[in-house]
Amino acid sequence: MQGNPEFMLQAIQLATDNVTSGRGGPFGAVVVKDGKVIATGTNQVTAANDPTAHAEVTAIRNACTSLGHFQLDGCDVYTSCEPCPMCLAALYWSRCRAIYFGNCAADAAKVGFDDSFLYEEVKKPLNERTIPIVRMLPEQAWESFAAWEKSAFKVDY
Repeated sequence: MQGNPEFMLQAIQLATDNVTSGRGGPFGAVVVKDGKVIATGTNQVTAANDPTAHAEVTAIRNACTSLGHFQLDGCDVYTSCEPCPMCLAALYWSRCRAIYFGNCAADAAKVGFDDSFLYEEVKKPLNERTIPIVRMLPEQAWESFAAWEKSAFKVDY
């Protein structure tokens, strides 16, 4: 599967414009369906005070709004940089068809966006992670899953 360089250039330009305008970090993303751009996103972490507002997540949110659906079936995502673990997970959850990227994770690390620690962190057992992560009240927590299993409003995804 080969991507379209025009869409990648658009993602790169979004990233560059985001920096030069002072709006955010050097990341841009474009979502394409049937050969047309349906949504874009830029890094809005500092502008929105939202650590999840990465370009890919912003583009996914915009695309889902545009499509009126929570999945991006048949969509390709072009991103100026290799997705971080959070964005990669979001892209997989979106069920997009393909992901194309410009800069790689090592390039991002060179300019201060090093997410290698996250890849290492998720490999560790829960009790060895940097931020404490503790399971609590599993029996009570299961009640929400039991309600989901019986719900008439259940939507498979």
